[in-house]
Amino acid sequence: MKTTSSDVLSTLTTLRDYIRWAASQFTEAQVCFGHGTASALDEAAALVLYTVHQPYNLSEFYLTSVLTNAERQAIVDIVHRRIQERIPAAYLTHEAIFAGLSFYVDERVLVPRSPIAELIEQRFAPWVEEDNIIRILDLCTGSACIAIGCAYAFHNALVDAVDLSKDALDVAHINVEKHSMEDTVTLYESDLFQQLPSARYDIIVSNPPYVSTLEWTYLPDEFHAEPAMGFKGGESGLDLVLRILVDANDFLAEQGILIIEVGSSAETLQSIFPDVPFYWLDFERGGDGIFLLTAEQVQQHHELFKSALE
Repeated sequence: MKTTSSDVLSTLTTLRDYIRWAASQFTEAQVCFGHGTASALDEAAALVLYTVHQPYNLSEFYLTSVLTNAERQAIVDIVHRRIQERIPAAYLTHEAIFAGLSFYVDERVLVPRSPIAELIEQRFAPWVEEDNIIRILDLCTGSACIAIGCAYAFHNALVDAVDLSKDALDVAHINVEKHSMEDTVTLYESDLFQQLPSARYDIIVSNPPYVSTLEWTYLPDEFHAEPAMGFKGGESGLDLVLRILVDANDFLAEQGILIIEVGSSAETLQSIFPDVPFYWLDFERGGDGIFLLTAEQVQQHHELFKSALE
C-alpha cells in the first residue's frame, strides 16, 4: 500500500525521521545528485535542515527534536517538489556552498560544484606565491563563486570576473554585494577576453562550458534544469577552451598560471594536443578534468593552439 502524505505527517515526528524519510523518497524516485551533494542522505539532510531554518552543521543532539505540523508539511512539500520537478536542491534553497562560502543561486546560473574550490582553499599552492598575486581573472564566472572565493584567498589581489550571460551577471552582482566585494571583484559582460581591457593576470582560472553536444543531450533532467549555455561547448565540447588557450597568451603575466576545467572532455583535449604537457590536477575530495599550464607553456604552444582553432 502506498504511503500518503497524511500517513507521513502522522507517524514521523523528529528531524531524524524526516531526513531518513526524504532520503528513502529520493532513492526510490532515482533522483540525480551531483549539484553539491553526493548521496540521497546528504541531499535529504540539506533540504530538511534548510526547510526548518537550521544550519547544515547542526549538532546531532537536535535530530531528536519534534517538529511542528507546519514544519512537517513544509518538508513534505519541498521533498515532493524536488522529486516531481527534478531540479537541483540548490534552486529550491537558493543557496550553494562553495569553498566554504555561501552563494545565492537560481536558475540563471549553474549550481557551484567545481573541484576548483579545493584549489582556492589551498591558495593554488604550490603553483604560486600568495604574496605575489596581484590580479586574477575568472572566465565564465556564472554566480561569481570562483571569483569571490579567490578574492577571499588572496587579500591583496584584484579579481576580474567575466561572463557573456547578462542573467548570470545579475546573479554574480547579488553575490558580490552579499560578500561586500564591490571594491575587489569587477564584473565584465564579455565574450571571454574580447571586451576586457588590456591587462596581465597572475592567475587565469575558468570553468567554461565543456560538454559536447551529444553528451549534453543525455544528461539527467536535473542538469537540463540548469542553463544550457553553461554546458554546451560545441560538437567536441572544447570550442571555448580552445579560444581561451589561444588568447590567454596575451593576458597572462610572466610567472602566471592558467587553470581550466574541461571535465569529461579531458581525453579529447589531450588527444588533440598529445605533446602539450597539461598538468592534470588531483583532488582529495574527488573530481578530475582540470589542467594547469604555466604562462611559459602557453606561450610555447601558442601557434599549435592557434592552428587547432583555425
